[in-house]
Amino acid sequence: RAGPVGREGPRRCGGERPGDLRGSRAAACGEARAAPPWQTRAARCWRWRRPPGPAPPRGPPLSRRPPAAAMADSGGSARGPPCPGAAAALRRWEQLRRRAAAAAPWARGFLAVAAGLGLFYVVLRVPLRLRDSLAAVTVFLSTLTPKFYFALTVTSSFISGLIFVFEWWHFRKYGTSFIEQVSVSHLRPLIGGTESSPPAPAAFSAGDTETSRQNMPECKVWRNPLNLFRGAEYSRYMWVTGKEPLTYYDMNLSAQDHQNFFTCDTDALRPSDTVMQKAWRERNPQARIKAAYQALELNNDCATAYVLLAEEEATTIVDAEKYFKQALKAGEMIYRKSQNCHSQSPQHEAQLRRDTNVLVYVKRRLAMCARKLGRIREAVKMMRDLMKEFPLLSMLNIHENLLEALLELQAYADVQAVLAKYDDISLPKSAAICYTAALLKARAVSERFSPETASKRGLSTAEINAVEAIHRAVEFNPHVPKYLLEMKSLVLPPEHILKRGDSEAVAYAFFHLQHWKRIEGALNLLHCTWEGTFRMIPYPLEKGHLFYPYPSCTETADRELLPTFHEVSVYPQKELPFFIHFTAGLCSFSAMLALLTHQFPELMVVFAKAVSIVS
Repeated sequence: RAGPVGREGPRRCGGERPGDLRGSRAAACGEARAAPPWQTRAARCWRWRRPPGPAPPRGPPLSRRPPAAAMADSGGSARGPPCPGAAAALRRWEQLRRRAAAAAPWARGFLAVAAGLGLFYVVLRVPLRLRDSLAAVTVFLSTLTPKFYFALTVTSSFISGLIFVFEWWHFRKYGTSFIEQVSVSHLRPLIGGTESSPPAPAAFSAGDTETSRQNMPECKVWRNPLNLFRGAEYSRYMWVTGKEPLTYYDMNLSAQDHQNFFTCDTDALRPSDTVMQKAWRERNPQARIKAAYQALELNNDCATAYVLLAEEEATTIVDAEKYFKQALKAGEMIYRKSQNCHSQSPQHEAQLRRDTNVLVYVKRRLAMCARKLGRIREAVKMMRDLMKEFPLLSMLNIHENLLEALLELQAYADVQAVLAKYDDISLPKSAAICYTAALLKARAVSERFSPETASKRGLSTAEINAVEAIHRAVEFNPHVPKYLLEMKSLVLPPEHILKRGDSEAVAYAFFHLQHWKRIEGALNLLHCTWEGTFRMIPYPLEKGHLFYPYPSCTETADRELLPTFHEVSVYPQKELPFFIHFTAGLCSFSAMLALLTHQFPELMVVFAKAVSIVS
């Protein structure tokens, strides 16, 4: 369209005039260059319209050179801009390449297998006459009878059902899918996959209230401070029930502990200690007992030999206490000798550490014997004296023995004093500390607590404190409430426990259930409030609320520590693996096809032939 006509002549779109400098210069040079095809009229209009505002700064003038010279300098060809279709294909190829590079190992393996099958079909379809073979298979399928299809579907349903049952059994016993485990262990290395490194643990909400040692969840196995006697308790249980209460892994850990506690480098200088060094390594209990008697024949004051006899040969607590008293007499004499010469050489220092360990172990077990025989005040005094004499051995958790004995005496003020010392941020927690603190706070409100009344008037300050203490304990170890509320059966506690695991829950409930029952209303308060903890913990468990995130390795360690006849408590509950759902669906689908084939044989044969023709 022509613009308005004025003195300067008709204007073109964008303000270009016939007498413009650009037109006159082109006319003087004789360059009748046409506009490129992509530079349309609308583009020219847009180029010459300047947006409102200050003019942009102008750069240095560009030199006008012929196109041929510019292309000669750049070393390119005289081709025009690339084809839009080729550019789009190139971008699509780059996207596919990036996705393949970022894909998981199993996805890359699947793509490699698919590409290999395609290549196999392209190369060998002519020599093997795959088309004729497929046609023959189609003809064969079209001639099959309904009985064949019924037998095929029944067999498929039966096999998939067996696989489903085996997968379910394997998941219930080991916590993993058998097919998934085999594929990860054997198939992934074949296709070049690698195990992905575990993600870094996320920060948790209570990071300022816990020390750096608790920032990372650990699956460290600890010695059970309240472990039973093998001869007087574990062996009697096996004689009565015929079940082995201790696992091989647990007893192997105890053998390692005995070698670390009761042996040193100077044992070769004393024949009795040399015999006991071999005795701690024996697997057969009778061989260990025989070696202990041999050591006593060589040296009647061998304290470790009395310890072994008290642990494994004594069939009652009274007999075990007699052996431990003899071990205490011999251990104190050896300990005084080691104190006098411990500074002479490093070997003497190692011998003093060994003699100290023996003395502490014997005194602790004597206190436990007194507790089991009903002399509780004597046991409390022995434990207090032991903690004062050896304050640096707090890793033995003697205070947990003291807490249990004080609870039996119902000395709740003394229990609170012990908790004030050991329920500290800088010290590692345990179920005994957390649940004992919750028990003391529940004791103040449990007698008058009623869920109906609390829902009407709300919780008082003391009740809120008790509920928060229960939530804190449940977050530390969520397995304990089921044992305290007798929702799960108890077994004898193992000699080693895993903190925050099912083994620690069994050990705590075995000794402390009676203390919860003694306080009226405590278990009722626990029953009404413990499940509310899980609404406060973030899910999934990358973060914790009051403690570091719950470790994921507890189930495996607990299965090795607890006997096989005990059903291990798992937290959080694992979802069923994919292959269990898949095999269940395959079994159901095959059974449905078998039923339809049996009820409507002709119709299913027609359907099978139609599917074969389409395929």
